[in-house]
Amino acid sequence: MTSRTLRAMTVLTAAAALCATASTAYAVQNTDRRTPRIVTAWARAWNGTDPQALGGLFTADGTYTDEAVAVTFRGPQEIAGWKARADTLIEDVRVTVRATRVQGDRITVRAVYSGHLKGAPKPFAVPMTTLLDLDENHCQIASDRDHYSLAAVLTQSGLPADWTPPAA
Repeated sequence: MTSRTLRAMTVLTAAAALCATASTAYAVQNTDRRTPRIVTAWARAWNGTDPQALGGLFTADGTYTDEAVAVTFRGPQEIAGWKARADTLIEDVRVTVRATRVQGDRITVRAVYSGHLKGAPKPFAVPMTTLLDLDENHCQIASDRDHYSLAAVLTQSGLPADWTPPAA
């Protein structure tokens, strides 16, 4: 088996596991009547063009993890840098909140993550689940973990499974 085949199988297996988990998670979520302010601000920051707006929502030692690409950023500046990088790679990047569930200091957000990878033949729109852990005052994000299928993003975009973004 070639390393390319092995990598493709690994990505597809991980994507299948993520989709199975996400489907189950969606089925048990309750939608709050009102979207929490921090979630509205988080979505607005992702949908906007100012990377500092996203970074500013996090505590000084806050973390942002994109599980699909296995990266973690720490602190408002690194998180703002990740948003800036996303804006250079994805046209019309958008997060559309569909449902939220609040449990203590944690908010589960069910959303649609969409955009158009620059150079890709087609846009994408995939389900995403985000776990937001808030600070003790519920005013800032201490931890953000985004879960979506990278394989689905690449397939919808018309890109091969082994596609990687250009170097920054």
